[in-house]
Amino acid sequence: MSSAPTPALLTLHAASSRFEAARQVDMLPDGHRCRRMHGHGFTATAYAAVPADWAAYSGGEVAALQRQIDRCTGLLDYGVLNERLAQPTDENLARWIRERLDAPGIDRVAVQSTPNQGVEVDARDHAHVWRRYRFQAAHQLPHVPPGHKCGRLHGHGFEVIVHANQDLAGADLSIDYDHLDALWAPIAAQLDYRCLNEVAGLENPTSEMISSWIWEQLKPALPTLSWVTVYETASCGATFDGSTYRIWKDFTIDSAVRYRHAPDSDPRHAIHGHTYTLRLHLQAPLDQVMGWTVDFGDVKAVFDPIFKSIDHHPLHERAELADCDTATIARWLHEVTRRELPQLARVDLFESEGCGSLVGIDLGGPALPV
Repeated sequence: MSSAPTPALLTLHAASSRFEAARQVDMLPDGHRCRRMHGHGFTATAYAAVPADWAAYSGGEVAALQRQIDRCTGLLDYGVLNERLAQPTDENLARWIRERLDAPGIDRVAVQSTPNQGVEVDARDHAHVWRRYRFQAAHQLPHVPPGHKCGRLHGHGFEVIVHANQDLAGADLSIDYDHLDALWAPIAAQLDYRCLNEVAGLENPTSEMISSWIWEQLKPALPTLSWVTVYETASCGATFDGSTYRIWKDFTIDSAVRYRHAPDSDPRHAIHGHTYTLRLHLQAPLDQVMGWTVDFGDVKAVFDPIFKSIDHHPLHERAELADCDTATIARWLHEVTRRELPQLARVDLFESEGCGSLVGIDLGGPALPV
């Protein structure tokens, strides 16, 4: 019997741009602080599946998308957003930028107005609002093998991102961040400065179990809840969407590169380098005993030989890499890593903040802040 064909790899390019601007949102209720004129340091990010011949050269897609997003945010930088938009909510800002991007295949545009909040507007005009929360807690995993470090009582400064998908088809405001704060407050009271093993339903408090526990607390009061993301540390965590668990593990890679197809006039043609952020996303059924999909420690151990082969190395000297743009490297990493970690669903590789490529058999789910 022949095996099932391997799903085709999908690719999205991403580019980000920061800008400073002031605004006031008059549609909010009287007394709301955001009705007053105030300012933010915004970050806008565009994700696009561009044709192979769109950029000036193969491998130049992220740079070309970067120029487009910079052009759009340059129109807003150090300005008053109300002079451009009647209601400059995060959602409307994302739509305004999307309408002005001269790039094909735009999948979604994200606007982050503070480190703790933002929105993505996708191709269907769905606004995915997110808000970040933190709590301090201890836990231990009761079912791990003897000697496993997580079997000892220890603690984390956990972070949680609550995502809500409002299908508003162009409405100005999906959900007020203050409403999310009010819904989060009673959950925080149960988790903050607690031993999670003592919380009913969290006797085995893995990242996956914490994410689904929070989902169960929030969903009745927030029908638009789309994902719950739990950061166990700054470099790993889990996401739950009501039925499917996904974990991720981040790595920092310092490598030298040169873009083979860049023209001599492009600085990427010369040898240069980046501190890359690499994010591996894995998806698997929940182990009903362990309470996890894949052990973060196992992911790190299995990936370690691959990591050591590229960290502090000149990637342009590797014959198996056709080029050194983020999409080419990410596709190669997906191929070699999935041989050892068949649960791998996606590879994100960023050469700088928000600028890089997403490659995988499934590019759904939240694009977490980088």
